[in-house]
Amino acid sequence: MEMTYEQRLRLMYQLCQAQARSDDLTEAEAIAALANTDIEDSAHYLASFLTFRAIQSAGHHPADELQSDFDMLGVYQCFGVMIYAFLFMPLTQDGMQPDYGRAQVTISKTLFDGLPAEQLAEIIESGFHKFKLIAEAESEHWQEYRENLDKVTISYMIATTDDDSPHSAEEVLPLFGQLLSQLCEAFTAD
Repeated sequence: MEMTYEQRLRLMYQLCQAQARSDDLTEAEAIAALANTDIEDSAHYLASFLTFRAIQSAGHHPADELQSDFDMLGVYQCFGVMIYAFLFMPLTQDGMQPDYGRAQVTISKTLFDGLPAEQLAEIIESGFHKFKLIAEAESEHWQEYRENLDKVTISYMIATTDDDSPHSAEEVLPLFGQLLSQLCEAFTAD
């Protein structure tokens, strides 16, 4: 069965949500749940999920960084918003528009659950500032970084939702950690 991008995004959301909950959700059950899946909620969840997995894969510890390197939390927020942007970009061809304000709040509340509103606001502001810097950067380095993150994001979607994918989701997931590490290094070096 050929799936549209929107169907793929919804399916990936269902499968990743089941993985995070350790449910024994079958692919058939995930497909049945697609009708009740909000596309914006799917993109928010997936951006948070992939950022969380990238943080784990990169061996970072946000709880420690909260005390010793608070600005790094803004880097994680930036990374999550970038993934959201790349997940949502193909949907704009169908007339949908991303809600960056809502996405930023959802991603920060998911990644940094339990932090006071003032700290979440600071993380959101820092992350969005970094996001805009990278989005507007014309240097070859940042263009290549954006392209790589876009490719890895789409590769993960294909690996998750296509049985004929040349790679498994488990093979693609560590690439997010590598890209997050590069982003962390770039903002540590500044």
